[in-house]
Amino acid sequence: MINHSFVLSKFGFLGSDFSAELEKHAVMANIKAKTEIIREGQKNKYIPFLIKGSVKVFTLNDGRELIYYFVKPNDSCLMTFSSIFTDYVSRVYAIAEEDSEALLIPVSVMHDWLIRFPEINKLFYREYDRRFSEVMNMVNDAVFHRLDKRVLNHIRQQISLTGKHPIKITHREIANSLGTSREVVSRVLKKIESDGEILQTKEGIKVIVNENVRPV
Repeated sequence: MINHSFVLSKFGFLGSDFSAELEKHAVMANIKAKTEIIREGQKNKYIPFLIKGSVKVFTLNDGRELIYYFVKPNDSCLMTFSSIFTDYVSRVYAIAEEDSEALLIPVSVMHDWLIRFPEINKLFYREYDRRFSEVMNMVNDAVFHRLDKRVLNHIRQQISLTGKHPIKITHREIANSLGTSREVVSRVLKKIESDGEILQTKEGIKVIVNENVRPV
């Protein structure tokens, strides 16, 4: 069943005719944590709009991940949307980071809507601006920040995304996300912990000095 409150908040500005079309064509999907949603080379069948949860969008290079961005609630995947103007083929991988719920719109339907409801382009213009800023931040982080700063920033980002603090995240997961090895991350985390910036416990990793994250 369609999540009407989400539809109203996200698409209400498009009017009742669009809402009727959405009811007719959209599909709801519940996605378990760690489920692969799409992989590079696959055909995109749907444009997803995330209602709850978190989805990691990344590429692989020699078996190592390069994260482009995380899709958060009320967001869509810009890389998926851009593919409908070319060959529909995904150029990225997407995996649910936690149990998630999404509204899916068939790409063929979206093509029609872009003509019939041109105001929908505003959603993707805003998405493009946000994603471009995130990618630029990622590049700046990789080029100008040392690995210990990148690791700490990644942990803070995950806390912000999930609302969980301490956060359960393995050394290997951090390493994969930052394109390095588990051994290197383990050494970096040990240093950060000795500097008093984090605390590693069986409940997860807790950031000690972080004005922007409130523990739950």
